[in-house]
Amino acid sequence: MHRRAGVLVAGTVAALALAACSTGEGGTPGGTGTSGGTAGGSVDCADYEQYGDLSGKTITVYAGIVAPEDTPYITSFKPFEECTGAKVDYQADKQFEQQILVRAQAGNTPDIAIVPQPGLLAQLVATGTVKAAPEGVAKNVEEFWDPSWKELGSVDGTFYAAPSGASVKSLVWYSPKQFKDNGYEVPQTLDELKSLTEKIVADGNNKPWCAGIASGEATGWPLTDWMEDFVLRVGGGDVYDQWVKHEIAFNSEVPTEALDMVGEYLKDPANVNGGFGDVSTIATTAFQDAGLPILQDQCSLHRQASFYAANFPEGTNIAEDGDVFAFYLPAKDDSTKPVLGAGEFVTAFSDRPEVQALLEFWSTDTWANLKAKASSDETNGGWISANKGLDTANLVNPIDKLSAEILLDPASEFRFDGSDQMPAAVGNGAFWREATAWITGQSTQETLDKIEAAWP
Repeated sequence: MHRRAGVLVAGTVAALALAACSTGEGGTPGGTGTSGGTAGGSVDCADYEQYGDLSGKTITVYAGIVAPEDTPYITSFKPFEECTGAKVDYQADKQFEQQILVRAQAGNTPDIAIVPQPGLLAQLVATGTVKAAPEGVAKNVEEFWDPSWKELGSVDGTFYAAPSGASVKSLVWYSPKQFKDNGYEVPQTLDELKSLTEKIVADGNNKPWCAGIASGEATGWPLTDWMEDFVLRVGGGDVYDQWVKHEIAFNSEVPTEALDMVGEYLKDPANVNGGFGDVSTIATTAFQDAGLPILQDQCSLHRQASFYAANFPEGTNIAEDGDVFAFYLPAKDDSTKPVLGAGEFVTAFSDRPEVQALLEFWSTDTWANLKAKASSDETNGGWISANKGLDTANLVNPIDKLSAEILLDPASEFRFDGSDQMPAAVGNGAFWREATAWITGQSTQETLDKIEAAWP
């Protein structure tokens, strides 16, 4: 589901800036990010000799990234398979986050898992089944990523999981045609966003916002993203970090103000829920469906991450002058640019040579560029990474380019999603549960008090 993660990633912007001008030189296969093969192209297997002959070996990869977003992953492993003789068995499961813990506790683990949350990684490490990352992976991560990404993949000082993909969450989806026809302008500040919302209400053509938070056992998580984005905007990066680490209370002043600001958009019946009904429908609308009414002009705005592109119907033109696009969720003023994002981490439950070989390949710039090229098809939603060896010319998806532009902006203050780093009882427990209760009528104070009380 590509949801969250959560500590300060100082230097992430610099890492991505380096990606934009990197020559990719650095002793890994395909150092320029152009060799190593492409989908349907030739493969120079000399680049893969270091991994050895793995003929007859199968490596299982387990993830929550399902169709159509799984296809680029499967494609990105083809050169490795062709040149080493190994087979990568990619297994996707919508219930990954629950099932991977069950499997770890039962001793029925895959070889490799793509973990979307550092908090979940810590839970897996606690089962005693996760293997420390091999030395070759550690060296690649030290070369190609900012050190804070390695910190996110570490538990109690031991490095377990290499970073993989990234996403930008501080986006608002809209219809460029609707904006042009109605004379709306992309807001540059939070005050302008509020004024735009009020203007859409006054025009009376539709409800300004559409929203949905239903996600099975994970219902409520889109609201945690809303709140995190506004904590970051109200309090800035330092206060956000203190909140995530529980150095300030969950129900303290800044988080309270932030959730009330979210409520001004989502709990006002004049503002929502375009295409679905009233405020009460937000809790029962699947997050995958929530932004689709934009295409029917039933709503104008939908706050959701870059990965949401994959949910629009096939044939939807996602571009600045297309059927739908996105803009950066603005800050209080133009002096700051807080950005909420997330990422994926690759960890292993086996130290067999073939598993370590795939992990090492996965942590190179070669793999990052293969994955970017494989993700360029508009039907699979695109993909970006903070790997310094990523050639940004391989990012052809307009949303990927927008996301990279936001992350590359020197003014950006990037933070990982907070709930993914909070203890499980909070991050994927009380926070989801009480956020859902909040949107269905519970007060801000009671909501935050209950989450605070749930903190271990």
